Amino acid sequence: MLNCAAIMGRLTADPELKKTSQDISVCSFTVAVDRNFVKQGEERQADFIDVTAWRQQAEFVSRFFHKGSMIAVNGSIQTRNWEDKNGNKRKSTEIIADNISFCGGKNDTNTGASAAPAAFNEPAPSYSTADEGDFQEIPDEDDLPF
Repeated sequence: MLNCAAIMGRLTADPELKKTSQDISVCSFTVAVDRNFVKQGEERQADFIDVTAWRQQAEFVSRFFHKGSMIAVNGSIQTRNWEDKNGNKRKSTEIIADNISFCGGKNDTNTGASAAPAAFNEPAPSYSTADEGDFQEIPDEDDLPF
């Protein structure tokens, strides 16, 4: 059987670290994930996916992520049944995180810990204003260099 989920999106609120009665760290948060398609004439839709992280992953999220941070989560989907305070039966579906990673640059996280090296945060060079002197011809030989 296979149960694997991978999402990337932005946190909808600051994550809050809690402890169980056995002193185990747990952190629940919601990730807004844009859908891959947009209907013509409409705005892009997003899904709001609940995630739960335990132990070191929970502490990592609460320490380095905040509302609006780009985050990547890898884990498994889990459902649970529960009863609300009015006695109504409810069902929740969430991702239980196995791996959590930074996705944005330094400006996205505002934590001082950048997900990408500085070289990746620099703008890409533009070749739209190049002239012939900016390029060199590669000889067309039968032998490949590798």
